[in-house]
Amino acid sequence: MDSYSLSAAAKINLYLEVVGDRPDGYHELVMVMQSVGLADRVTVRRILPHEIRLRCDHPAVPSDATNLAYQAAALLQQRFPKIMGQQGGVEITIEKNIPVGAGLAGGSTNAAAVLVGLDLLWQLGLTQIELQTLAAELGSDIPFCIAGGTAIATGRGEQIDTLHGLDGLYVVLAKAPALSVSTPWAYKSYRQAFADTYLDVATVGPTRQDQLHASPMMAAIGQQDGPAIGQHLYNDLEKVVLPAHPEVKAVKAALASCGGLGTLMSGSGPTLFTLTASQAAAAGIVQQMRSRYSESELGLWVAPLLPSSLQLIEP
Repeated sequence: MDSYSLSAAAKINLYLEVVGDRPDGYHELVMVMQSVGLADRVTVRRILPHEIRLRCDHPAVPSDATNLAYQAAALLQQRFPKIMGQQGGVEITIEKNIPVGAGLAGGSTNAAAVLVGLDLLWQLGLTQIELQTLAAELGSDIPFCIAGGTAIATGRGEQIDTLHGLDGLYVVLAKAPALSVSTPWAYKSYRQAFADTYLDVATVGPTRQDQLHASPMMAAIGQQDGPAIGQHLYNDLEKVVLPAHPEVKAVKAALASCGGLGTLMSGSGPTLFTLTASQAAAAGIVQQMRSRYSESELGLWVAPLLPSSLQLIEP
């Protein structure tokens, strides 16, 4: 095969707790991550020049070494230096469907797709654990995006414990096109406001992970209980993002009034989601929201929860 194409899914956070500061400067987190059926298409293709090229159909996505997908190819090139000589270079093409700057891990899932696609293209034979270890060098969300589905993520987000997937549930995703929230700003603001509540990561971090495993949220996921999952949605970062961005707070209130199972901001925002029990229920919420917001004011997407993040697209 001279090329591989993969569907690379977005992710949301069903639960996000900031535990405290880590020695490496990051925050210790306890999260439940979930893949959703809003996906980019990522293609890796062998080319004769011994170089990395990247093309994307979205003008806001960089095509140079600042792109995580480019960095993923460069990392494999560095770790397997003979590959370029044997296999040639690679052209990466990204067709964007995940909104940019939405907090949905669009860049991370693209990078995960490149790692998996090049593993196939260059016949590296890497295991999932090996791919996730490489992914952790690039970004905290990328190890989750290698496997996806439903998972507990701890550490800075790179330690993944896969859970039994959720079936039959949908989300309505909402994001204002012109709105973005800086992830570093969100965590810095949270530290400034709540550092006095931080726990000692070395002693309490593992305890918080155990407590999450035994939490009502985990029980709801294990029982595939959509209404209970909706009741236990949680995100610490809402405490700083919503007061600073009243427009995000307003969209959350509007979504929450539409009758879903639960509404939450994903990650550091600005994307919000409402969990629903069916595609029809999600479509009804979109209809209600469209009576309040035009397409230019608010992007809305209906997506199922997925059992995995990456899917090989047959040629």
